Amino acid sequence: MHKATMLLLGLLLTACSPPQAPTPATPAPTTAPTVVGGDRDAHGCIGSAGYTWCARSATCERPWELAEREGIENTAPAVEAWCAAPADAPQVITPPAD
Repeated sequence: MHKATMLLLGLLLTACSPPQAPTPATPAPTTAPTVVGGDRDAHGCIGSAGYTWCARSATCERPWELAEREGIENTAPAVEAWCAAPADAPQVITPPAD
C-alpha cells in the first residue's frame, strides 16, 4: 500500500509541475515588404501603373493616354516614335487603322 501511495503521489506531483518552456523556434528570415509603387525606373516612372518615360514631353506617360491626347495611333511603335522625336518636331497625325 505504501508503494502505491508513493507512486500516486509522484504522479500527482509530476502532473502539477509547470510546463517546460518551449524551445524558441528559429525566426524566419525577414524580407523587406514590397511597397506598392516601389518599382520606379531611372526617371521615376512607375511601370506597374503603366507609366514609361517619354523624352519628347520629358515626363512619365501612360501610352494609351498619350495616344488619345496627342491624336496618335495607340500602338507601341507609334507611341515610341512620338516620344523619341524632339519636342519641336511637327506632329503627324496618323488615322487609326480600320
